[in-house]
Amino acid sequence: MNSREQILSRLRAQERSLTPPPAWRSRRHFDSLADRFTAALTQVHGEVVRAANLEEALECLAEHLDSLGARRVVVNADPLFLGLDLPARHPEIEWHLVGRTAGDLRAFCAAADAGLSSAEVALAETGSIVISSGPGRSRLATLLPPVHLALVPTSCLTTDIFTWTAARRPELPATLTLISGPSKTADIEQTMAIGVHGPKRFIVILYEG
Repeated sequence: MNSREQILSRLRAQERSLTPPPAWRSRRHFDSLADRFTAALTQVHGEVVRAANLEEALECLAEHLDSLGARRVVVNADPLFLGLDLPARHPEIEWHLVGRTAGDLRAFCAAADAGLSSAEVALAETGSIVISSGPGRSRLATLLPPVHLALVPTSCLTTDIFTWTAARRPELPATLTLISGPSKTADIEQTMAIGVHGPKRFIVILYEG
């Protein structure tokens, strides 16, 4: 028996049958997940707009794009947007749908006025949204433009990150980004600066759905 076989033999001798721990059950409770999410995100300089339904949310989106003077917008190919003809709704805007529109995505994002996404989940406790990366979904779309707009249905709300991951395991996406407000950083004296390394504004349009 060589050294490798000896080591493996010792490891096998130490094998034990273990029962995995039960799924996480959050002790947090909020009377309204939407209200808690709104308060938490607002506290960290994010913005929340409430809408009664998707059509009203799209009207809110149009108002924000108009107030921003947006002319170039990059959109993650989330299922929510694949059924919406955004170019027809806003012909004055040049749109880039990630994974569907030809051209240099990085260059478009760097020059875009806004990035648009949905979310995997919205966490009420911290006012965060979780976005996955993959085909048709790029972090560039939400990190490079100066404004990040997210359309999020209330059905995506959950209490906290532990509750969501416990419910999703072992099917979690390989790459996740948690976004809790606009980009923020601080120097050694703890002077806060917003928008230095990412969007200066983070706007969530939270609609009933």
